[in-house]
Amino acid sequence: MAAPWTLTPSSEVTLPYALSLALIAAYWLWRVAHEARQGWAPQVAWWAVPGLGLLWLTPPLEVPALFGVGAALLLLAEFWPAAFRPARERPSLAWPLVGMLSGLLLLVLLAVQGGPAPSVTLALMALLAGLGGGLSAALYRTRRPAHPLGLEIRFGPVQQPEWPDLSVTVTERGARLVNVSKVPLRLAGWSPSGMNAWLRVRDEGGSPLNTLSSGQSAFLPLPQHVGGIRVWYVTGSRSGEPRLFRADWTPQVYADRRILN
Repeated sequence: MAAPWTLTPSSEVTLPYALSLALIAAYWLWRVAHEARQGWAPQVAWWAVPGLGLLWLTPPLEVPALFGVGAALLLLAEFWPAAFRPARERPSLAWPLVGMLSGLLLLVLLAVQGGPAPSVTLALMALLAGLGGGLSAALYRTRRPAHPLGLEIRFGPVQQPEWPDLSVTVTERGARLVNVSKVPLRLAGWSPSGMNAWLRVRDEGGSPLNTLSSGQSAFLPLPQHVGGIRVWYVTGSRSGEPRLFRADWTPQVYADRRILN
């Protein structure tokens, strides 16, 4: 019979190592709670749970590759643009309760009867996932719809960030605009360069877009002779300093007229 497992770090998992993983888990729970207050729910961020599990398993199993995979999953959960997604309604609290109760029950059984390291890891992962889901459901706040920004933003003072929040890809039909920042952008309007226009930003299907989430794209129809765009927007879901995105290029129809100095 296996020796009873106690609720302390094992001989293979040192105390500093266990405390480091506990701090990472606490930070992840804090971020889940913070995003829930903004009306966002975890998506890719859930990969932090198996990532921490693999890091915990590395010393007992003596498989260094698990550490690399676990660290990669943590980086993915932290920096992937779609780590969190807007939640249209409050997440369910049922499965987080099941996860927390299952994890606690399994930990109690392991403390009494003993068990291998993978069983301990599974119990800790269930408990962590349940806590994360519970925070996401309990602290969820409904997101207020962003109202369209007015025309006054075009003729007022604007900032041009040092590092652009948007990227543009020119196609035969126009320009594809992508939010490359880590925050949603509230779109005011756009205009082809050299024109006194004020147009709504739309998606590929032609539907108007008030907000461009991180990693989301929009389509700007352009004639072939136009060589640039101007996009006015505000970062985040709250009012902030208006910003201007400028992009210029040589239209393909004028490519043979370019003169190099």
